[in-house]
Amino acid sequence: MCRLILSVLLIALAAPFEWSVCAPVHVAAAAEPLNVVVTLPVLKDWVQQVGGAHVRVVSLMTGYESEHTYSPKPSDLVAVRKAALLFEVGAGLEVWVTSLVKNAGNASLQVITTSKDIPLIHDQPESTGEAHGHAHQVGNPHVWLDPSSAATMVQHIFNAMASADPAHATDYRTNVTTYLQTLARVQDETLGLLKQLANRAVIVHHPAWPYFAKRYDLRIAGTILTQPGGEPSARHLHSLIETIKRDHIRVIISEVQLNQKVPQLLARETGAHIAVLTTLPGGLPGTETYLDMLRYNVLQLARALEQT
Repeated sequence: MCRLILSVLLIALAAPFEWSVCAPVHVAAAAEPLNVVVTLPVLKDWVQQVGGAHVRVVSLMTGYESEHTYSPKPSDLVAVRKAALLFEVGAGLEVWVTSLVKNAGNASLQVITTSKDIPLIHDQPESTGEAHGHAHQVGNPHVWLDPSSAATMVQHIFNAMASADPAHATDYRTNVTTYLQTLARVQDETLGLLKQLANRAVIVHHPAWPYFAKRYDLRIAGTILTQPGGEPSARHLHSLIETIKRDHIRVIISEVQLNQKVPQLLARETGAHIAVLTTLPGGLPGTETYLDMLRYNVLQLARALEQT
């Protein structure tokens, strides 16, 4: 009898415990991140800086390709189909975006041109007449290489993300304010690295640098490549060599995304130094973010100019 009573008591005591373990627990599902696609790594960096954990961003390019000749992959099509926002530079840079968006068939996708409201620089033909081949019809699209223009582009990114995801607009505003303050500080730091250098004339590999040159008070005395994917003629190379020697130009700005054969040839013929820079974050080790890239480019250029 005692054993029976004890068994009943144990069952009674265990019953509430079993019920509490089995009772369902209701946990609110975490909000899905905002799906964003960008054309260039620089835009990915800015989306991440503004959006933080609230965004999921895919960059179609990695930083090692030429933005002019890029060919979208099947995975790019998949990413665009899932995205709420697509950020491009615009100004005729990513000519492949229109067909990519059309083929994706994402009716709710918003495409934002981040170069909007930035005054564009128009390429000036060089004396050899070959520069017409690379002249940008709308204007030169490499606006992000000027940190002041970059600030405008970041503001466009914030505006679009806050509109598409108002639940996190306050976080986006806090992040963009902090980032723009840091960007302004880095711009001042990098300007200080170059302002003491006397000879600021350079030859550039291709017409990516007019905004950078204007911001940092450089003079572009010549351009190697006059059209995307082309090769300079013997006449054009001879003209560049004469310019370098006549004007005592000591630095050639090249880019990691481009073939180094011609800059190396010019350097051998003239004794000029080559500064290999990158137009996109991630193009070189230590340039994973826009701010890293800006510091790297200016530091490498300053070192090259100091050798003159």
